[in-house]
This record gives sequence, C-alpha cells and structure tokens, in this order.
Amino acid sequence: MIEVNQLCKSFVRVVKDEENKRKSKRLKTRKEEFLAVNNISFETEKGEIYGILGPNGAGKTTLLRMLGGILTPTSGRIRVAGYDYEKERNNAKKTIGYLSGNTKLYGRISPRELFYIFGQLYEMSQDEIEVMTEKIIGIMDMKGFIDNRIEHLSTGQTQRTSIARCLIHSPEVYIFDEPTLGLDVLSSHAIIEFMKSEREKGKTVLYSTHYMEEAESLCDKILMIHQGEVIAKGTPLSLKEETKEKNLRDVFVKLVKERGDWA
Repeated sequence: MIEVNQLCKSFVRVVKDEENKRKSKRLKTRKEEFLAVNNISFETEKGEIYGILGPNGAGKTTLLRMLGGILTPTSGRIRVAGYDYEKERNNAKKTIGYLSGNTKLYGRISPRELFYIFGQLYEMSQDEIEVMTEKIIGIMDMKGFIDNRIEHLSTGQTQRTSIARCLIHSPEVYIFDEPTLGLDVLSSHAIIEFMKSEREKGKTVLYSTHYMEEAESLCDKILMIHQGEVIAKGTPLSLKEETKEKNLRDVFVKLVKERGDWA
C-alpha cells in the first residue's frame, strides 16, 4: 500500500558561528543545510499497523508530512495505493486519512458540521455524508458530544473528532502522527482499538509514536529512526531476537549506543 524508496528531506537552518565569534568578538550566524530525513526506505502491506518509532526530533513528523502530501521530498520516491506522488499526488491523497500532530479544528462548529465540511471537500453527496457520519459516531463513540461545539470538548473528545474526520471518505490508508500523545487512558484505549478495527477491515495504518510499549503491543512491523536515519526495521519479535533484548525500549537504546549517538 505504501512504498517509500530512498526518501530524503533537507532544510536550511541558521546556526551560531562560534569560530567567527572568537575571532571578531561578535556573534555571527551562518546558514547550514541539514537532512531531517536521510535515505529512508520501507514498504507496508494491506491490513497491517506499521509503527514509526523514535524520540522527539528523530524526523518522524517530517517523514509523515511527506507521505501525507504536505511536504515535497528533496529526493526519493513515494507510492501510495499504486499512485506515484511525483505524477499523481492528488489521487494518492484521496486514498489517505491524515492526522497531523498539531491538527487544529474549528472551535465554533460541532463535529457533525465538521464532517459535513470535509465530506464536501471529498465531493461526497449529502446522503453519503449523513450515512458515513452515523457510522463514525458509532465507531468512535461520539454520540454524547457529536452536536457540541468543538471548543467545549475535552482533549480526548477533540482528538477523537480529529481522527473521525479522517474517516469520512473511507480511506484505504491512515497516517497518524502521535495519535495518543497527551491523552488519558480511556481516550488512548479508544484510539488504539479503532486502529485495530481498521486493520481487521484490511486498511493500512501508519503511525508514529515514541511510546515504545504501545507500539510493541499494537504494531505488526516497526521502523526505528534516529537523527533522520533508519536504525532498524522488522517485527517487534524479530527486533528483540536480533538484539537479544526483552522490549523495544531496550532495543532502541542498544542500537543508538552501538551507533555512538548516545549523549
């Protein structure tokens, strides 16, 4: 469903020039190019949950934004549901339900109204939107707040609404950036169960997290990244067997230390 081949994304940042500061006694800056994502390749299949694991700053969000069609890669290739991003990005995006880590919703409307807006964006008829809205209410357990204004919802309800609006067009692929970050136990459980149920329907779920324990129990396959590069990929079991560690947290720490990147 998702094919990523040698994907790179570079940015330019401004850094302090300490060498010139010592010579001139004035702080100067210079521009420096860096790779936020460096030569990443992987594939996902139908009906699996694929986890992107790494600490803050590892490049997870940049990677997912490229897969969601928000950022253009510096180099490399992306295919989703058979569509090549270089030539058919708009068609590819129609097959995706994308949840950004900093998604903002319109506070003065209700979730039901939000679904109607997104349904129109996907060129759905009013009848199709109404049918899907009722399905989503049941799937995400939203009956108690579906007509409340979003600005009055709890954090967990707001996150469920964010994920629910990704369902309106019945996508083949879900791309979620830290979907359970900062949520209480019950809200996290509801989102995890949703991802499991979509896997059972043959949908592909790609999601990033730094919660190693959550990924270990949920994911069929894992991609570990650090400083923009892949340091390991495989099933949770294969990664533990290869490193002779008991959990994914210890696997990650061991691999980073072996690279000499441990600070």
